[in-house]
Parts: sequence; structure tokens; C-alpha cells
Amino acid sequence: MNSPPVNSGEARRMRRARRAATDGDVDLAVELGSLKLANPVMTASGTAGHADELQAYFPLADLGAVVVKSLSVGPWPGNAAPRVHQTPAGMVNSVGLQGPGLEAWIADDLPRLAAVGARVVVSIWGQRVEDYAKAATMLAGTPGITAVEVNVSCPNVEDRRRMFAHSPSATAEVIDAVGSHCPGLPRWAKLSPTVADVAEVAGAALSAGAEGVTLINTVLAMAIDIEERRPVLGSGAAGGGLSGPAVHPVAVRAVYDVRTAFPGAVIIGVGGVMCGADAVELLMAGADAVQVGTATFRDPKAPLTILRELETWCSRRGIRSVRELSGAARA
Repeated sequence: MNSPPVNSGEARRMRRARRAATDGDVDLAVELGSLKLANPVMTASGTAGHADELQAYFPLADLGAVVVKSLSVGPWPGNAAPRVHQTPAGMVNSVGLQGPGLEAWIADDLPRLAAVGARVVVSIWGQRVEDYAKAATMLAGTPGITAVEVNVSCPNVEDRRRMFAHSPSATAEVIDAVGSHCPGLPRWAKLSPTVADVAEVAGAALSAGAEGVTLINTVLAMAIDIEERRPVLGSGAAGGGLSGPAVHPVAVRAVYDVRTAFPGAVIIGVGGVMCGADAVELLMAGADAVQVGTATFRDPKAPLTILRELETWCSRRGIRSVRELSGAARA
């Protein structure tokens, strides 16, 4: 005997019920080289402060990791105001890596992150290879640090023509220096997309001992005040870095290309992740994990919201492990 027909409204209700019943059954754990994280969503360096600033909005322990704003050996004042300018699809910033320095961060900020149970990835930067080596020495043996993200997208004062990440050899030199002075911590190289071949630079970082690469940093950009006839940001002619939805396709392409060149590499995708679908796209391009940055300026709870949206997206499609997504677009 045939079943009675189901009207469209009832069918929708049945589908929603089935979806609700399957939510929460996804294995979110990921492996990033020697690390295993509870889930693949982190904050992005530069957008979540140096300590537990976002803890007021959601439990930081719920994320895979918290990546803090890049730190130098000593205090750094950053650039003149204004530092941030909204664009039609994101923002341009020239904060200039302002920070308290590693000594103060280890003493004052790291304990606050440890107290809330966050897994901490410390981002470091420098103007010389020696700066990175000193930073690594200060981190060596420091408890409570999960990994070190080596931000090589910084001006190299020993080669004023370009930043470290614009040169495979300079990138490799920095990664090697960090490893030599801090051998116990996994290293991720955070790379710039403004190069002819990001896979070449990624390869240099991996060959020098990086466990993974973070793709991408901001895109070099500028905004002009057309009434005042001058750059908007306080950095003036130096401009700033573009982030947000506008750079998301750039990040997807960089992740895809590096995964093609290095199938076994650890890749952390970052750039314009504003919702769960954006995270899925980066994972399918080849990322093992993602970072959420600019979205937190609009909604401080964005990293956790995106994690929940990612979990729901997988559950509703019968995907039992988020690891199934990594590189799926390449199958």
C-alpha cells in the first residue's frame, strides 16, 4: 500500500528534524604534524589581542588554538594613527605590529591564556634573522605554548628591497634560526601572497624545518582620502595590509597551489573566513585547519560561530570527520 503524500511544509519539517538529530556527531579533531587539536578553527594573529581578550565573549578553550598578535623581542610602538580603514569588502590596516615584547608577554599575558585553558600559538616577528633567533631563545622551554608561528611577512632591514617572505632563501634562514634556538616547538611559517610563486617560498620553509605553513597574510594595499589627496592611514606612503572577504579567493588559490606542490605538508588556511562555508572552502582547497581574523572585528564571537557552522555543515551532509574535507576539491 502506498504511503500518503507529504506536503512540502511537512517535508521541510521532516528534513529539519533529521538534520537536528545528526548535529553534533562530527569528529572535529585534526592533526597538524606533531600536534593534535580538538578542532580546526583558530584565531588569526593580529586580530584577537595578546592575551584572553576574547574570553569575555566565548570560552577560548573551545577553539583548536589561539594565535596571538605577533610579538618582537622588545616592546614595539607600532604605526601612527589612523591604523584601520574599512573597505567595501574588508579593511586595510597599518597597526604596525604594536606589542609589549616577549618578556612582558610571557610574564603577564601567557598566564591569562593558560588560566582559561587555551592552546596557545605564539606569533613572532623581527627585522633581522638575529631578532627571530633571540625571540626563539626567549620561548625555549616556556611552558604553555603549543606552537610558534613565524611571521616572515615583515620588512627585512638587511635587504630593504623586500620582506623575508618575498625570498625563499631569507624565509629558510629565519625558519632555521628559530628551530636552532627553540627546537622543542613546532614551527609554522606565515607567508605573504604577494610573490610570484608562493609554493616556492613554502617549499623553502618546509625544507628548513617548518612543520607547516600559514596561508596567507594580508595583501599589500592602500586607501586614498580623495578630498585631502593623501593616504588615509597614518603609515602614509607605506600603506597597509588588506584583509577580509576580498582576499578570501587569494587565500584559496594559495592553499590549493601549495597543497598541489606539497601533498603531505601541514597547511593552515587564513584569509576572509567570515562563515562556516568559507572555512569549508579553504579545507577543500587543501588546508588542514583555518584561522579567523577580520570577522572578529564585526563579531567577537565569530571564531566559535564559524566552528559551529562548520560542524553543522558536515553533519547535515553525513560527513563524520572534518578531516575528510581536507583537499576534497582535489579528489
